[in-house]
Amino acid sequence: MAGLILKLTPGERVMINGVVVENGDHRTRLRIVTENANVLRLRDAIHPDEVNTPVRRVCYIAQLVLACDVTPEAARPQLLTGIEQLSQVFTDPDSRARLDEATAALAEGRFYQVLKALRGLLAREARLMSYAAARGFGPERRPGRRMHPEGEIGAHP
Repeated sequence: MAGLILKLTPGERVMINGVVVENGDHRTRLRIVTENANVLRLRDAIHPDEVNTPVRRVCYIAQLVLACDVTPEAARPQLLTGIEQLSQVFTDPDSRARLDEATAALAEGRFYQVLKALRGLLAREARLMSYAAARGFGPERRPGRRMHPEGEIGAHP
């Protein structure tokens, strides 16, 4: 029997096609048999307040699709643009491989794989941002702002 198997710890929450499911008191294995179901472990989710770097912005757009907050059609152009912009900064072979993986997954409509590939750049981005900040360079951050596939959204509580 094919399908995605989720192994959940006690109390762990997961979002499946926009619906939050919380596990009970025991470890559980769930099999998702619906092809192309949008699944997101909430422990892996990026909170809107944490969307403050270029990689996190692009990851967040993919996450919005998984949460069923945005349609794949609306997110796809923003993701393509974001991945292209990231490819201008992340030029090492490992980063390029992750960006290529994200692009291929996007072409196939596999948004979890897009998110997974891009999350692999977060540690490298943190090192680059730290290096730039130590030398007085870096983008101006605007706290309380978050990205949406249709552009930046205003301040939120």
